[in-house]
Amino acid sequence: MFDNIRRPMAASNLRWTLAGDKPAELFEGCRRVAGKGQYRGLTFLEVEAKSIINRVPYTNFFPFEYTINCYRGCSHACVYCFARTSHDYLGLGIGEDFDRRIVVKVNAVELTRAQTEPRNWAGHPIAMGTNTDPYQPAEGKYRLTRGVVEVLTERANPFSVLTKSPLALRDRNLLAEAAKRAEVTVSFSVGTLDTDVWRKTEPGTPHPRKRLEAVSRLKELGVPSGVLVAPLLPGISDSPRQVGEVMRACRDAGADFAAPIRLHLRPGVKEHFMEWLEGEFPDLVGAYRDLYRNRSYLPRRTRSRRNSNPARRPAGAKTPAPKKPRQGRLL
Repeated sequence: MFDNIRRPMAASNLRWTLAGDKPAELFEGCRRVAGKGQYRGLTFLEVEAKSIINRVPYTNFFPFEYTINCYRGCSHACVYCFARTSHDYLGLGIGEDFDRRIVVKVNAVELTRAQTEPRNWAGHPIAMGTNTDPYQPAEGKYRLTRGVVEVLTERANPFSVLTKSPLALRDRNLLAEAAKRAEVTVSFSVGTLDTDVWRKTEPGTPHPRKRLEAVSRLKELGVPSGVLVAPLLPGISDSPRQVGEVMRACRDAGADFAAPIRLHLRPGVKEHFMEWLEGEFPDLVGAYRDLYRNRSYLPRRTRSRRNSNPARRPAGAKTPAPKKPRQGRLL
């Protein structure tokens, strides 16, 4: 899923009720709310959306056609997040602004109810978590994802959720009921169990093992749940030992699937990530520049190996023969 996220719409096509369509004017018509208590340091930009269900353009190849994203920006602050450039389209920064200034579509639940009215909606599957995390900390305050799930459950509408947060367990009984009425999947992103790597790359997220515990608990309730082992960072979290540890933990958690996905770096995010890399892993900067030179995705030959960092190959070692890349692994 991470490798197939659509590029955000241009500012002039934003579907929110805001003043003007120029980046500098986008938020003149929104309500700014300063976070307090556990949300201190965050600013919530409350907007009224005109539409909440997005149809992915047919020219792209995705495992989903319709999406709902109640939030833009994410205080999980993952350094590699593909959605960072969506803030640039809004006239905001893709660094700290993305982590701290969270756009909240406060009428998301009402719009979901209106747009999934049976007279006008065919019950298409809807994906949540294709832009930013639907169970990020802001959800604890606004409960929009829960409201959307309630509507989809009432309508017996199939849906999927992708998250890094065990906050999904708050809605476990609702998700279990939804799974009885329609096809529902809750996936958790767990790219590493290495504590040092986790703290450096995903500073605002709950511990990865908490996510695996959530997989187990949802499975006990009959909710299909699996893991995207993503993203695997070359030379940082993709060694056979590291990946093997995650895969075994997924199996032990009873995950329905575990799909390894390597890091991709699109323009904008690539520059942000490389700046971070220079501070945390300066010895890998040269290798990353070679790996991602003029590309967003690793070349097929590199993706086929578990350890994709050329800096780790002994001098004079031959490049392994290409193998067919794995798209996932059933447990």
